[in-house]
Amino acid sequence: MGKAANAPRIADNEAMAFGKMIRSSARKLNLVAELIRGKSAQAAVADLTFSKRRVAEEVRKVLQSAIANAENNHQLDVDRLYVAQATVGRALVMKRFHARARGRGARVEKPFSNLTVIVRERAEAVEAE
Repeated sequence: MGKAANAPRIADNEAMAFGKMIRSSARKLNLVAELIRGKSAQAAVADLTFSKRRVAEEVRKVLQSAIANAENNHQLDVDRLYVAQATVGRALVMKRFHARARGRGARVEKPFSNLTVIVRERAEAVEAE
């Protein structure tokens, strides 16, 4: 007698990828995640490839992982994928001290964030006859 299995968190036409411990604050990461929400998968990858923000490379890796999961694990059509959700959450914050004048110390916080990307397959457009 084991525990009942949890219901799947995503639908049949979705795939998910989760990026843990991304070395950036959630606020900065959310600016990049906002850039790709609702876009097609190919357009989102292109935007992230040429973005000047440092964290865009990490977001691109998570997005490509979600696309690969959709193709290999869920047998979804890659050409019809779009970014349904891109959510950002806070992870741990490393606290460090920086030496200052007169024997004092200033606290330096180094935040980490988590990123969840869900890609969904668009429904086929009904052909007009």
